[in-house]
Amino acid sequence: MISAEQNDLITRVGPQAPAGKLLRRYWQPVALTDELAGERPVRAVRLMGQDFVLFRDEKGELGMLDRDCPHRGADLAYGRLEDGGLRCPFHGWLFDTKGTCLETPAEPVGSKLCSRIRQSAYPVVERSGIIFAYLGEGEPPAFPEFDCFVAPDSHTFAFKGLFECNWLQALEVGMDPAHASYLHRFFEDEDTSESYGKQFRGASADSHMPITKVLREYDRPSIDVQPAEFGLRLTALRELNEEQTHVRVTNVVFPQAFVIPMSAEMTISQWHVPVDDENCYWYAIFTSFTGPVDKQQMREQRLELYELPDYTSRKNKGNNYGYSVTEQNNQTYTGMGMDINVHDQWAIESQGAIQDRTREHLGTTDKGIIAYRRMLVKAIEANLAGEGELPMMVTAGQAGSFSGPPSIDGISEKAQVATYCEDADLKRRQGSDWASARLSQQ
Repeated sequence: MISAEQNDLITRVGPQAPAGKLLRRYWQPVALTDELAGERPVRAVRLMGQDFVLFRDEKGELGMLDRDCPHRGADLAYGRLEDGGLRCPFHGWLFDTKGTCLETPAEPVGSKLCSRIRQSAYPVVERSGIIFAYLGEGEPPAFPEFDCFVAPDSHTFAFKGLFECNWLQALEVGMDPAHASYLHRFFEDEDTSESYGKQFRGASADSHMPITKVLREYDRPSIDVQPAEFGLRLTALRELNEEQTHVRVTNVVFPQAFVIPMSAEMTISQWHVPVDDENCYWYAIFTSFTGPVDKQQMREQRLELYELPDYTSRKNKGNNYGYSVTEQNNQTYTGMGMDINVHDQWAIESQGAIQDRTREHLGTTDKGIIAYRRMLVKAIEANLAGEGELPMMVTAGQAGSFSGPPSIDGISEKAQVATYCEDADLKRRQGSDWASARLSQQ
């Protein structure tokens, strides 16, 4: 357990909060590219307790500005897209994507007021179906050339969903390999050939064994956590018999993402992004190493649970997450349906809007969470002091040195466990059109 003061230090994300200051030093997902499709590409964004307006101008350029008009505070999310920028409907003040005031039309002819006005604007870029923004001071870090950022558009799919809780407890689920054997336990195994787009429903690599069977029957993983250039690497081993071991390798990318296997062919890169102290969005990029992603099927599957326009869950605390006692007795460990996102949502939202970590008792299987918190506190303190290097402050020159990071779920011969992740990852890349091309460049 930790003190209330320590809990505040690592969870609060406002502009003056220590963790908030740190997270502003990194690119943050703010919207899906899909959210700016349609007749009016303008969207209100709330990020780390601040309000912004994101828009695409008539030339297709992206901009993100403070949401309140600098004239008298009207809401620019209702602005008119015209004349090279976003125009406030209150008095017609016009701003471009850089925050430059182009016109103050209600002012007298010859007025110089416009030249003295500037709205705060923030760098924005698109990567693999997600729009990222940078709120910090100085130059933002470069994007590391991870698979999710360099795979062709045809081989990636992006989505998001809202969790009504603090970002940190949402992120920490991804550092906890043991929970999958319980929270995501299914009492019966489905046909793995029908598992496309569903996590934990396919077969582990190099086998025909359903992942659901592995998790259900081998529920005491041996967990190893090692530092990596991007953050942390977690390896969970489940010994199946004297000859075979199930190997699952996942990665924590500092400050708030993880890269995990979805299937033998696909990985998930997922960020947990604070809306404010008590809400967060998860943003995910699904990356395929084989054929193009069936984006329509992936989207339709997720829209069965998530409701537009805010990507809120149809199963939530208001309807008890769809809980069924009959299902809990006969089909799933939680009784909350077949979508593991609901299981995770219940687990983290039931901890409270901000988990009270003064009451927790961590165990051996929480070693990934313990290691990450230490890393986070160290980075917060270094950022406040303005001393020392922060993790993943990548320069353009360093970006190309990153790959992967490898994330594997498969069954290895016991003698090859130590090298299984690297061997399986290399084999997958060699069989992939886009990933094999990268191998020849490295």
